[in-house]
Amino acid sequence: MPLDPQVKVMLDAMAEMGLDHLERISTFTPESLRAAIEAQRMPAPLAEVGKVEDRTVPGPDGNEVPVRIYWPVGATESLPVVVFFHGGGWVFGGIDSHDATVRSLTNLSGLIHVSVDYRLAPEHKFPAAAEDCYAALEWVAKHASSFGGDPTRLAVAGDSAGGNLAAVVALMARDRSGPAIGFQLLVYPCTDMEPGAHPSHTENATGYFLTTESMRWFYDHYATEADRRNPYAAPLHAPDLSGLPPAFVITAEFDPLRDEGEAYAERLREAGVPAEAVRYDGQIHGFFSMTTVIDRAKEAQAAAADALRAALLGA
Repeated sequence: MPLDPQVKVMLDAMAEMGLDHLERISTFTPESLRAAIEAQRMPAPLAEVGKVEDRTVPGPDGNEVPVRIYWPVGATESLPVVVFFHGGGWVFGGIDSHDATVRSLTNLSGLIHVSVDYRLAPEHKFPAAAEDCYAALEWVAKHASSFGGDPTRLAVAGDSAGGNLAAVVALMARDRSGPAIGFQLLVYPCTDMEPGAHPSHTENATGYFLTTESMRWFYDHYATEADRRNPYAAPLHAPDLSGLPPAFVITAEFDPLRDEGEAYAERLREAGVPAEAVRYDGQIHGFFSMTTVIDRAKEAQAAAADALRAALLGA
């Protein structure tokens, strides 16, 4: 299928405005990339939710992990809780960058969401981000009832690097006999750290927002060569995926990460884990959050929210 016309207009506009940072990734340091993205970040309309509260929770190394809790309008007691991890190549992004997306998912699903501001690389390399995210999950499981959540109905979710972290946290919880997770929502997740290992790495290497070269740059800042086949960095390399929670995996046709996301869903199914993969034709990496300019982003968010509701509420 050809590139969605709305996506093409957006990509052209980004290039004209100098917002194609990932196409020029080699010219940036982590600090300068964060500064450039923050300086040119377009304000997104923020949907009203029932309530929002910022807190900090204990981290794995004596650090404090910031989280933001979102309650839907008309929230009742004992709602399921979705623990959300943001994208950004493990190098940039945070609670604020994904505020609009998490608000939308909160409203569409009617579920409590907890967004996690994990430590970023390269200041904090693997496994710092993963351990922060797991610590946040443990805190939610222990304290959910204190903020109206149901600790027996938990999900993990994330996009891109956040999708990677959601898959990793699910593995950690299984391996460590940790909190029971009922579902994982993985939006164009990074599941491998071997550029060129999948056809989409070559087919979509450049020209579609995220590039294969930028993924190499992110890997270099996040994980050492020795760590890149560790399942807690690259979950596709886990020898056994049995016993994991059911998954809904969203991929985009013109995304370097397309094939590894779909391969992870297939590996889950082979291990006996219910896993649905939905590819959005004509779309690029990052489209899920672009609801103001891409109509199919709204469709994808609605599908994600429906999957969360079905898994956690049976509705």
